[in-house]
Amino acid sequence: MKHPKSYDSTPETRKRMSKVKLKGGKAEIALAKALWWQGYRYRRNDKRLPGSPDIAILKYRIAIFVDGEFWHGKNWETRKDRLKSNREYWIEKIEENIARDIRDDRLLAQIGWTPVHFWEKEVLRNLPVCIAEIEDVVLSQIVDSVENLEILDQEA
Repeated sequence: MKHPKSYDSTPETRKRMSKVKLKGGKAEIALAKALWWQGYRYRRNDKRLPGSPDIAILKYRIAIFVDGEFWHGKNWETRKDRLKSNREYWIEKIEENIARDIRDDRLLAQIGWTPVHFWEKEVLRNLPVCIAEIEDVVLSQIVDSVENLEILDQEA
């Protein structure tokens, strides 16, 4: 996407948008701290992985993303009808983000990683459920690796 050199926006909008963080938002930090206290060790924003996941649990090959509802298109078909200013720009931008998320998930899966996505507000409202979902993925990774070891033992 080619970003225009100038935007049709007000000073108030520019000020508000300048406060948007790419990394280290409240939800991302809350999830990371909760995982740390549960004993999970991770890397934050690991650029070696597709999509540079917010949290990468290397031991279990789990890539966790905490996605903002607007930026990553939650309920996109409904929400895009409500856009008023810079409509064409935002539709193109958000749809590009959605496509990139799908592409990065496929790339992660190809190299043996499990991508997990949470909406920002979901993490802030119900952190224990998010932790439980991650623990379910960890458990399934452990079960899969044990089953693979048993298959190798049988073949030997």
